[in-house]
Amino acid sequence: MARIGILSCSNATQELGCSSVSCLRDMRKRKGAFERYKDIEQLDLIGIINCSGCPTLAGPEKLLDRIRALTEFRIDAIHFTYCMDALCPFKNKYKALLEKEFPQIEIIIGTHESHITHEQFRDKVKDLFCQQKFSMVDVIKGRK
Repeated sequence: MARIGILSCSNATQELGCSSVSCLRDMRKRKGAFERYKDIEQLDLIGIINCSGCPTLAGPEKLLDRIRALTEFRIDAIHFTYCMDALCPFKNKYKALLEKEFPQIEIIIGTHESHITHEQFRDKVKDLFCQQKFSMVDVIKGRK
């Protein structure tokens, strides 16, 4: 049995509505970065957590606190989601930090299979972030 946790991009989940469906599908099917578990009968997902958001001075400490919450439940590995792999400029820094702090836990970059290049994915996500958004101010001012 392998016990894993998944670390997801806070912007992808909270701002763009990613529900980790592709990550969970490929985990069940043992595809993408989960192929490494194809010979393991039971794969136990202990939890999915978000990163602490694009870092401030306290970003690494906040991330460690969140990861500690998973480690309390005996995990063998933490997977950074595809979104973290494709989008996060801090992923290597976070990976090194977690490997140092939790040497008994394998830190793996990636979850589901990619069907487009990282560059194409980043362009599409950038378009999502840059689309016109409306707020309550727009309603009050009659613009929406």
